[in-house]
Amino acid sequence: MKIRSVLLGLLVCLAVTTTALADEHFQLEAPLGIDVEALLIPEDNPLSAAKIELGKMLYFDGRLSADGTISCATCHDPTKGFTDQAAVSTGIDGQKGGRSAPTVINTGFIHFQFWDGRAPSLEEQAKGPIENPIEMGTTHEAVVEKLSKVEGYKPLFNAAFGSEEVTIDRIAMAIASFERTVLSGNSAWDRYVYNRDESALSESARRGLELFEGKALCTRCHVGFNLTDSLFHNLGVGMDAEEPDLGRYVVTKQEKDKGAFKTPTLRDISKTAPYMHDGSVATLEEVIELYDRGGEPNEWLDPKMEKLGLTDQEKADLLAFMLSLDGDWKIAAPEKLPE
Repeated sequence: MKIRSVLLGLLVCLAVTTTALADEHFQLEAPLGIDVEALLIPEDNPLSAAKIELGKMLYFDGRLSADGTISCATCHDPTKGFTDQAAVSTGIDGQKGGRSAPTVINTGFIHFQFWDGRAPSLEEQAKGPIENPIEMGTTHEAVVEKLSKVEGYKPLFNAAFGSEEVTIDRIAMAIASFERTVLSGNSAWDRYVYNRDESALSESARRGLELFEGKALCTRCHVGFNLTDSLFHNLGVGMDAEEPDLGRYVVTKQEKDKGAFKTPTLRDISKTAPYMHDGSVATLEEVIELYDRGGEPNEWLDPKMEKLGLTDQEKADLLAFMLSLDGDWKIAAPEKLPE
């Protein structure tokens, strides 16, 4: 069976400070195909059940925004693949952002957060939208003051951190802890690979897997169990605009990073349309067409992009494989938030 390939073996090795998976009283269960030992967990924020419970409440709480209308889940909704399924996200007062909301699914394995990688951890990412005038439109100080007055949060903070004190760092640590539990695995692909279940993939999807690993060149960037190299690439998307979004370049100021954006995981990819950093590619079929033509020409096009020459049948098979990457996770909003 030609599936014990580089796809399963490759993991990006980047320098990162990690610690034990969790405190001694907590064990995180992982779905088939997911290596929880690879989660990126800072030394000062080990996972715990209490911290995850608090983080889930905060994730769904609109009180993190200035007017109480925007929560993390507004743009990263579990019913929409932890995105908002919009080209660009909408914040307070109906303001539109400039980029599509990336999924939270399996983001705990990714070294850099946001499309341009400007946040080095989930903790830092969680702080950003709160003070963004277009997203949540408030300040860290105002959120801390607001949540400190919510009686229902006091026992949750105490259980998670040993005291009732609310700080922006504790808020971020709790949200990040919850986000690290948003794991998708046990897909048809996982069952085919790890359980050797021949019936898990259709014949078309199996052909698509061979294309994924071969002619379609997908594993140049979509590697490992999380199907991403966690790096940045210029596909040419949006580079023909009068003032294109320069992506990673804004962070690094390196010429080679112009128009480069982070490689997303392909897990649950069918749920997270539209695609690309600007949501300009509506369907997976259009994504395949983009790659088939070698991306959009521009001065900084990634050298890994090549014209593929896929036939219509090969495109259909590749799509069938991508649809096999949907997991079976179930995460719902809390029935009631602290009062």
